Amino acid sequence: MARYRGPRSRLARRFREPIFGPDKALTRKPYPPGQHGVRKRRMKSSQYGRQLMEKQKLRYTYGLLEKQFQNLFYKAEHLPGMTGENFLKLLEARLDNVVYRMGFAPTRAAARQLVNHRHIVVNGRVTNIPSYSVKPGDIVEVRERSKTLQSVISSVSRRKDHSWLEVDEARLKGKFIRYPEREEIPEKVEEYLIVEFYSK
Repeated sequence: MARYRGPRSRLARRFREPIFGPDKALTRKPYPPGQHGVRKRRMKSSQYGRQLMEKQKLRYTYGLLEKQFQNLFYKAEHLPGMTGENFLKLLEARLDNVVYRMGFAPTRAAARQLVNHRHIVVNGRVTNIPSYSVKPGDIVEVRERSKTLQSVISSVSRRKDHSWLEVDEARLKGKFIRYPEREEIPEKVEEYLIVEFYSK
């Protein structure tokens, strides 16, 4: 299955955001990557450059390839309301992201692997499609035989609470209550730039 396999710290330094999770490289080298590093003078970015950078940052954050990302955006365009907010809600409703938000995995990449390896159950059925769109009211849990996985147990003990999710840590089970509001999504992204990028 296609996914990004390149250098992660380099990308995080380019966007100056820990898009793949906590990264010591951002504090050790708080400047963009490249041969000349901090001494290299950067030209002022154009409006298109800002739009492209924002789009790429969000795409790598959620771990999508270009075609997946684009298709999800076009789906958001046809929903009532603001396209940028709808887009973020659809990204948040992806199964791999829900597993990550519930704390069953430390990163989205780890959550994607849990789903791919058939460790996750949705509404009583094993689901191994990371892009599966979770609906309000859906029950997401770790498969019974996978509840002893040390990676899951250690991850859930460090989970953060999110108001749109209800999680039973002891049973490794959660409920997707509703789509999150824009102000509840912690990612630092200017979604209007992405809307402008695809509106050209």
